[in-house]
Amino acid sequence: MKKPLLGEQIARLPKAGGAYILLLRVQEDQACEIGRLGEFAIPAGYYAYVGSALGPGGLAARVGRHLRAGKRMHWHIDYLLAMATVEEVWAAASERRLECEWARRLLETPAVHVVVPRFGASDCTCPAHLIHWEALLPRKPLLSDLGIQWILRADAPFSLVYRPE
Repeated sequence: MKKPLLGEQIARLPKAGGAYILLLRVQEDQACEIGRLGEFAIPAGYYAYVGSALGPGGLAARVGRHLRAGKRMHWHIDYLLAMATVEEVWAAASERRLECEWARRLLETPAVHVVVPRFGASDCTCPAHLIHWEALLPRKPLLSDLGIQWILRADAPFSLVYRPE
């Protein structure tokens, strides 16, 4: 059963720009048609999707859009979200485009791999902005390395776990 995706906590994310990671879980192996990328086998496990939110409404608008039901399929992540459960959202405010730096850092982590080449990375040279691993990664070093400022957990409804002073 999917957890509730939206709560008042999404609105607490800043309207400023920044970067975010959607931590997802796919319960069983599935096939997924991902827009122009085509059809891919999506293995069960955990995924991190890395994105930027530098447009109007910043992090609150972009993360809120990703988590909204009934939206038009536009980005690669929209197709995966139809089959995955959002477990957490990590975010940091920044005027810099951090998504490529974050994706590279995640890809340096042992036991991760790219399932869908170029996923979320059609406007850069990264291998992908979607990273897969079978078991949960140690969070603490990643949170520190990436400079994460907010963590939202899907604990019915989303609860704000961390927010900078």
